[in-house]
Amino acid sequence: MTHLPRRCVLAGLAAGSALALSPARFAMAQSAAPIKLGFQLHRTGIGASYGRWYERTAQAALTRVNAAGGINGRPVEIVFEDDGTDPKRGAEVVDKLVSQHGCDLIFGPLFSHVVIGSAPRAGELKVPYLVCSEGYHVASGMLNRWTLQPGITDVRAQVSSMAPWVTSTLGKKVTMVFPDYAFGHDHRDFFTAAVEAQGGQIVAKIAVPPTETSFTRYFPQIPADTDVLYHVMVGPAVLTFVKELGEFYGSGARPQIFGFIDSLEAVDLAGPGLEFLEGTHFWEGHCRVKQADAPAWEGEYRAAVGVDDNGASVSDAKDVATYAHMFSVWETLSVIKQGMEAAGYQSTADRQKFVEAVEAMTGFDAGLDHVQGTKTFNGKTHQVFGQQFISKVEGGKLIRVHATAIEDGLYPDAVDYTTQSF
Repeated sequence: MTHLPRRCVLAGLAAGSALALSPARFAMAQSAAPIKLGFQLHRTGIGASYGRWYERTAQAALTRVNAAGGINGRPVEIVFEDDGTDPKRGAEVVDKLVSQHGCDLIFGPLFSHVVIGSAPRAGELKVPYLVCSEGYHVASGMLNRWTLQPGITDVRAQVSSMAPWVTSTLGKKVTMVFPDYAFGHDHRDFFTAAVEAQGGQIVAKIAVPPTETSFTRYFPQIPADTDVLYHVMVGPAVLTFVKELGEFYGSGARPQIFGFIDSLEAVDLAGPGLEFLEGTHFWEGHCRVKQADAPAWEGEYRAAVGVDDNGASVSDAKDVATYAHMFSVWETLSVIKQGMEAAGYQSTADRQKFVEAVEAMTGFDAGLDHVQGTKTFNGKTHQVFGQQFISKVEGGKLIRVHATAIEDGLYPDAVDYTTQSF
């Protein structure tokens, strides 16, 4: 049904034809009915490049789950709804997936302002809401017990674990350029604290609207004594940002540059105008380029989601994946399967049991279920913790030069959701 604009796309196995059944046969049919998962998708808006690959990853993960027998012996289907990467529409999508489509739970949103705008509605509807975001909003306690983030680490853990390497390797006087909304504010606040804890200094903080289309007026704000330029940008103009940054510095002296790959997700680093990135560093949640020591399951995952060893679509080398983030969709579906089976999930009446089952989890082993690596899960804060990777641009490719330990990103609990009522 992909030709229907702004309507759901059903993926997976159909429930089968309706029959006039005796009570016994009706019960059998009910047990074989599909589990229906709602996916809140950034198909349009500033998150569209992520949404396209999140949808592909979800489809691939769904195929794998159903090929292995589904969940609790039942087939699984996914209902996709576009939220336009908009907080207001996000809440409406949550309502639609539950009230109109009867989904058992919802997962998938990335952009933090959409998550913050949507999670309260999920709490009101008492539906599990598993986000694939990176903001600190879940672990901070600002959301609710129905909202969990078991598939990707948050910004606080990411920057806390990497700041020691940045300050010891690249420099201690840092200028930050970040998007002016919740995700960027998490970077601003937690990287500032992490740098200062290492004896460093943030010499400037430059906030940019996430819908900005040109950035030249921001670059003169970078102080001349900056050792490290730290950038993390999002949205459809990320390529423009990086190209204009290169034009600003030209071939002259410049600070060390450390970026979050968010600034170049879905962008070919070997493309024209990006030559100045050679030798700069990026954070990656999952290495876009297949590394020399990659485990066996990395190849299986890439084949399943249709990504080659360079991080682009196997059918189009110019179609670069949002590889550093989309693993969260794959891993979240693995957690959904594990949680539903631990809870003996049968119907929407078991939603609370599902949340409690996930809260009881303590970690995940690296493998095809959790392709990014081993993780620790904190059931009190509903947040997962894993490794972070720092890569250097060499010959137009991202080569990993540092991997943090899980312990590097841990921080004190700010909330215990398990003490809150449903």
